[in-house]
Amino acid sequence: MKIINFYILFAWLLGSFWVSLAPAKDLQLPDTIEKLKPSIVAVGTYMPTRSPRALFRGTGFVVDDGSLIITNAHVLPEKLNHEKLEKLAVFFRKDKQSKMAVVKKVAVDIQHDIAILKLIKGRLPSLTLGDPEQVREGQSVAFTGYPIGMILGLYPVTHRGIVSAITPMAIPMLKARQLNAKLMRRLRQPYDVFQLDATAYPGNSGSPLYDAENGRVIGVINKVFIKESKEAVLSNPSGITYAIPIQYVKKLLLEKAWQ
Repeated sequence: MKIINFYILFAWLLGSFWVSLAPAKDLQLPDTIEKLKPSIVAVGTYMPTRSPRALFRGTGFVVDDGSLIITNAHVLPEKLNHEKLEKLAVFFRKDKQSKMAVVKKVAVDIQHDIAILKLIKGRLPSLTLGDPEQVREGQSVAFTGYPIGMILGLYPVTHRGIVSAITPMAIPMLKARQLNAKLMRRLRQPYDVFQLDATAYPGNSGSPLYDAENGRVIGVINKVFIKESKEAVLSNPSGITYAIPIQYVKKLLLEKAWQ
């Protein structure tokens, strides 16, 4: 009887120990979100004669010395209407007020759908880039951005999930008629991307994917570019979210040929 009571007590203490650990870990994400939100921007264009003057296209995040912003290449417009003074811009909140800053495009990596923008003036808090080689399937991650654009105001939204799989960007199709020119190009130079179980929306393109515990950025959310390759055979979107590993951002930053 004493032995049975001992095991019951031991099991209860062990259960209490693990329960006490879980909340402490969960509390790290709110702190992480609070720290990184000042580095999240909406990416779009501004035209003084247009209504609305600001047009949202996606999300971006600040890196390096605080003057550089990462987003998806497909988020950027193909051209600007210079005659009507249209400018590339980012939008964010500072001191509880909505702000706008003009930026310029300084580097683009079409293959990995990444672009670097540079603030014309000023600096913003920057995020720390993590090590993509350390990312594992099942790892807890989160991403913060503007899933519905600026309709609900400049208030970044966070989604949490795990890395469901590390999977090739493009896979061969079963039938030749399913191939297209874009897919053929990407099959020639394949690379792995992160597949997530959290749902992102078109406005999330360019959002930072980060480790839920330490806030280090490990990828860039992508809602269009990857689906064109990986889900070409599907008639309807799967709802799966993907991210480009941050190593390609690091490579583009290190080239610095644009500086």
